[in-house]
Amino acid sequence: MSAKPIRWMMTGAGKPFVPMEFEIGTLGPDEVLVEIAGCGVCHTDLGYYYDGVRTKHELPLALGHEISGHVIDTGTDALWFTDRAVIIPAVIPCGRCDACQRGNATICPNQKMPGNDIQGGFATHIVVPSRGLCVVDEHRLAGVGIDLADLSVIADAVTTPYQAVVQAGVTKGDLVIVNGVGGVGGYAVQIAAALGGVVVAIDINQDKLAAITGQGAALTLNSKGMTTRDLKTAIQAFAKEHGLRQTEWIIFECSGSRAGQETAFSLLNHGATLAVVGFTMDKVEVRLSNLMAYHARAIGNWGCPPELYPAALELVMNGRVKVTPFVEKHPLSEINQVFEAVHAGAIKRRAVLVPAPLGAAL
Repeated sequence: MSAKPIRWMMTGAGKPFVPMEFEIGTLGPDEVLVEIAGCGVCHTDLGYYYDGVRTKHELPLALGHEISGHVIDTGTDALWFTDRAVIIPAVIPCGRCDACQRGNATICPNQKMPGNDIQGGFATHIVVPSRGLCVVDEHRLAGVGIDLADLSVIADAVTTPYQAVVQAGVTKGDLVIVNGVGGVGGYAVQIAAALGGVVVAIDINQDKLAAITGQGAALTLNSKGMTTRDLKTAIQAFAKEHGLRQTEWIIFECSGSRAGQETAFSLLNHGATLAVVGFTMDKVEVRLSNLMAYHARAIGNWGCPPELYPAALELVMNGRVKVTPFVEKHPLSEINQVFEAVHAGAIKRRAVLVPAPLGAAL
């Protein structure tokens, strides 16, 4: 490398990110050095930066866990990845512990999350374990007209709802409700529809509903000013009109807000599944006995096992899930301005930070 790699470091909650040069050092046998193409700005990053959510790695720390790039160096056991384009899992399990061996990689006690457990992707380069890297066919990528940087959002915004949809068991003809359709929720709509669900999209932001119309949502409902009873009645009428079941709805709570979580819980019906995908520090008040009375279930969703990444990537590559209309790229050097804009709601699409000099073509 002609220039030293740089990380944009968080030194304290709300303090400006600071660029710092760093040394790569000697790679471990199973490690790779990735030259970053793009890193998405996630709601979780905002939680660390603005809301006091603590990172496991002490500060200073480079945030960022939605990362794509090129492998430019490897350890002795990871030579196969040399020169390959990859997506780095947002949560990297160890693959060796009891949980991993039993197929429960998402609860691996040794998992590493860039920008939380280890240095993250708001940088020019990153060193990560090679396990779980999702390889991207760049020749095919060029043919479909998607930038590798855009695929960074697969590492969380796409794979997290993909795991949720798979875990909930969405199949053809299921009535699926997605509450909160910005970011992760928008991809949940697309993925559920791609796997055969008939999707109702709910949000309080009409622009977000408009963006997802025609991208998998069969019905959009603006819940602002509607009671939960109004919402349930509207969905029941839609289900009846389209010959769908009035039971066993599959509900994805993606808003990450107290009001959204309470709304999602209120939509439970007999045999329903509630999948909690969004995160909030706020406590909610619900009647938990509804789960018993409806013989319903509520499931959580942390990240996505690396083995599911190729299938999620394939949905993007074959055009069944769109990412390009929902992302916008910015130079990494503008990280402070971008964080402010995302936090203020001024950026409507997923911001992807690209390590490029100011003024460079993106």
